[in-house]
Amino acid sequence: MLKKLNKNKIRKARHWRQRKNIVGTNERPRLNVYRSSSHIYAQLINDETGNTLAAASTLDAALKAELAGKKKQEQAKLVGQLIGKRAQEKGVSKVVFDRGGYLYTGRVAAVAEGAREAGLDF
Repeated sequence: MLKKLNKNKIRKARHWRQRKNIVGTNERPRLNVYRSSSHIYAQLINDETGNTLAAASTLDAALKAELAGKKKQEQAKLVGQLIGKRAQEKGVSKVVFDRGGYLYTGRVAAVAEGAREAGLDF
């Protein structure tokens, strides 16, 4: 009997393998990326206190007008730019990038590129 691969289970295992070594601090919060089939989310997380410092997603009201008619990768780049802008407002310029177990390509790489353009260093 053939068994279907559970890709999300494999991704989560990859994510926890990474997370052993990635920790967000107050000086360098963790920039976490979550990718669903239709949306992308980014958060700045301080793991020492367990607080989310800033967040952005394709569901954000600030981006609704800009996202209309764009491809998912272009939308992801705008989300990266927005999270970078919000981080700068909070006084954060250096982060640790947590790709969430996803491969660093496509929408995940676009979020990182947008955040770098907005001034984040990682």
